[in-house]
Amino acid sequence: MKKKGHRPITKVKNPEPKINDPDWVIWAAWADRITFEEIEKRTGNTESDVIKIMRRSLRPSSFRLWRKRVSQKSIKHRKKFEYSRKKITSKIKKSDYL
Repeated sequence: MKKKGHRPITKVKNPEPKINDPDWVIWAAWADRITFEEIEKRTGNTESDVIKIMRRSLRPSSFRLWRKRVSQKSIKHRKKFEYSRKKITSKIKKSDYL
């Protein structure tokens, strides 16, 4: 009987591609938890470069959906995300949940 590894294998619908794979930029652009700043730090592609890549790679309707999603979500831009978090935390009082 073969011994199982210590780390479980998680099967996901869209696993993360390798960082040097061109599909990584597309995968990261769709992922909500990865900001444009992180994409630029890892690959050197600015936000406008990512938009160009997405425009070339996706169907027009998929590109429009992605652009709508990115422009509405504050999490894809680090400054917008931090601002929205400060706004939310300023409304919450400790007495509300204690």
